[in-house]
Amino acid sequence: MAELFEDLPKPKRRTHVVGEELSTFSVDELDERIEQLKEEIGRLEQARAAKLASRHAADGFFKR
Repeated sequence: MAELFEDLPKPKRRTHVVGEELSTFSVDELDERIEQLKEEIGRLEQARAAKLASRHAADGFFKR
């Protein structure tokens, strides 16, 4: 039998708050938070790399 509410949107994943109390979370919830943070770290590193590349390109242009 089809799930009664399968056509409803799934609730949005809760994001991690730095310093948040962790004792109420299950192991699965903690694992999900860890994955979210790893993805966010990757996104931050990509943005940083792009900005550094722009900075190095500008430095090279203006030092000529």
